This record gives sequence, C-alpha cells and structure tokens, in this order.
Amino acid sequence: MPSFGLARFRIGWWSLGLALGAALAYVVYRFVGTFVFGVFIYYATRPIYRRLRRVIRPASLAAAVSLFALALPALALVAYALSIALGELLQYVNGGMLDPSRWPLVDQELLDSIADPAALLRLDPERYLTAEGVRSLLSSLGSAVDTVAFLGIGAVHLFVMLALAFYLLRDGDRLSRWTVRKFGDERGVLETYSRAVDRDFKTIFFGNILNAVLTGSIGVLAYSILNVYAPPGLAIPAAPLVGLFAGVASLIPIVGMKLVYVPVALYLAVLGALNDPAALWFVVVFAAVSFVVVDTIPDLVLRPYVSGGRLHVGSLMIAYTFGPLLFGWYGIFLAPMLLVLIVHFVRLVLPELLNGEPIRPYAVDPGSLDPAEDRVDADERAGAEPES
Repeated sequence: MPSFGLARFRIGWWSLGLALGAALAYVVYRFVGTFVFGVFIYYATRPIYRRLRRVIRPASLAAAVSLFALALPALALVAYALSIALGELLQYVNGGMLDPSRWPLVDQELLDSIADPAALLRLDPERYLTAEGVRSLLSSLGSAVDTVAFLGIGAVHLFVMLALAFYLLRDGDRLSRWTVRKFGDERGVLETYSRAVDRDFKTIFFGNILNAVLTGSIGVLAYSILNVYAPPGLAIPAAPLVGLFAGVASLIPIVGMKLVYVPVALYLAVLGALNDPAALWFVVVFAAVSFVVVDTIPDLVLRPYVSGGRLHVGSLMIAYTFGPLLFGWYGIFLAPMLLVLIVHFVRLVLPELLNGEPIRPYAVDPGSLDPAEDRVDADERAGAEPES
C-alpha cells in the first residue's frame, strides 16, 4: 500500500512537470523568433558586457550600458538618415513644392473654397454623410487600428528581446552554474557540451554583427564608386547611407538587402525613364552590383567565414541558406543554433551512446577544447561575477 501511494505521488508530480514543460514549449514555439533574436542580442553584446563589467560594478548597469552600446550605431545611423531626409524636405519646402496650387490635377476654385471658412459653413453635411461614405470611414479607421496594433505588438516583441538579453547578461553565468550543478554528472558531460555550444554560439552571433559591418563597408565603397560614373541627374541618392542601410538589412533573412537596393533601383529607373532613357544602363549596373557584390558574395561567402569558428564552412553555408526557407525570418539564427547543438552532440555524446559505453566528454576529441581559451573564459566569468 505505501508503495502504491508513493507511486501515485510521483505520478502526480511527473504529470505536473510534463504539463508545465508542455506549456513552456508552447510559449517558446509561439514566440520562437522573439526568443532566438533575444539570444542573438545576448551573444552580440556579451563581449562588450564582460569588458564593461570589470569597470562598472553593478551588473544591471553594465548590462544596460552594453545594450545601449550595441544600439548606439543603429541610433546614429537613424539620426544620419533623418538629417539627410530633413535636408531634402527643406529643399522641397524652399522650392515651393508644398504649395498645393502648383500641384497637377488640383482645382484652384475648389482650393479657394476650402480655404474660405464661410464656404465651409455653407456646405451641406448630408451630401457627404452617405452610407458608402460612412463605410469607407469605418474601413479607414479599422485599417488605422490594425496598423497601431501591429506596431504595438512589434514593440512588445522588441521589449521581450531586450529583456531576455538583459537578464541573460546579468544572470547568465549564475544560471549556467546552477544548471550544471543540478543536472550535471561527475564526468562533466553536460558542462563540456554546454561550454562547446556556448563558444560556437558566441562565434556565430558575433560573426553576424561583424558580417553586417563588413557588408555595410562594401556597400558604401561600391555605391560611392558607382556614383563617380553615374550619368548626370541619375546618381545614387546618399550613396554612403544606402550602403550602411544595406549592411544593417543583411541581418534580415531572405529579403535582407533587397529591402534597400530594390526600391533605390526602381527610383533610379523611373528617374532615368523620365529624364534620359539612354542612361538606364546605370540602373542595370547598379542592380547587378547590388545583387552580386553587395548581397550574394558577402552572404554566401563572407558570412560563413567570419562566423564559422570550428564549424565546417559548407555546413554553415547550408544552414544560413535553408534556415530562412524552413523557419521564416528567424531561421538565419535558429538554423545555425541547431547546427551547433547537433554537431557537438554527434561529436561528444552519440559515439558513446551507440557503443553503450560510459560517456567521457574528453574521449572523443581531446584537442577540441583549447586550454588557453578555457582560461580566458574562466577569467571573463570571474570578472563578470555579480555582486553578492
């Protein structure tokens, strides 16, 4: 009888654990892109955090400053873009382009009647308050509400990403030690596996930032050179800014830099067709250089090398290529993560499981872990210890 009670007691706790695990898995599944991008932000800012942690004593302040340091280049880029847009707007204003009387298809008499308050008072409201007009107004309001909701949901996802990165920066080492202490074994299998995965995650995710910087530099150089040979009146607008935005857009899977250079190519094509159709060769050259030099070569050749680490370049290239196709926009981060988890499982654990032998993490590849790097990581973790 006691054994039955004990079994029933354990079954109840296991049922609760499985239910909680299923709930957690469902939350992660629903917001997997948010969690993956949060992990990316964490690994991208961790080198900055561990250096700042040595001089900034409160761990929370060091984490916040690290996230701000990562966002500072993006904020500077946005400020630069806004300054250029403001300058262009001032040119249009000074040139009288905002004067409605100069716009085509604008009736001057209708414009004068709208500007006259007495004429507005004489208008018949029932003439405009028709059923069709009300439906159109409600449809416009619904679209506006959907847009606001979309922006609000995007802001919530961004907050969750930053919050996840912040707490991983501040408490990640303590979480890692607790996990190894609670679920590890005396042979150090879990610790060795997690250390190898962590090292490759750091290389891959920080390599994505490095790839964006290099891609942006290539874009600035390529577009600036193209502008030297541009026909009169058909130069790339703000070529350095377009190149920098191309580098930032390289972090977006599938479409990536196409969000930048495709609209610019369409703008140049319309401008060339209206002014000088013979100069459309420059639009073709711009599109070809953008697709080959700025987009394809860095994404397929440069990215695997700068973020590959110990992983095979070909396997990483396949992960970067098929990840977005399989999982969506977050696949460019999730697919390399799965590759790292699978590679180190096959390297460290699977041979012992297949042979039925005790798992010894150093038996598969004794030279896989560099002692010098282990000492550096230990020193960094010691320097990142939160205050008690």
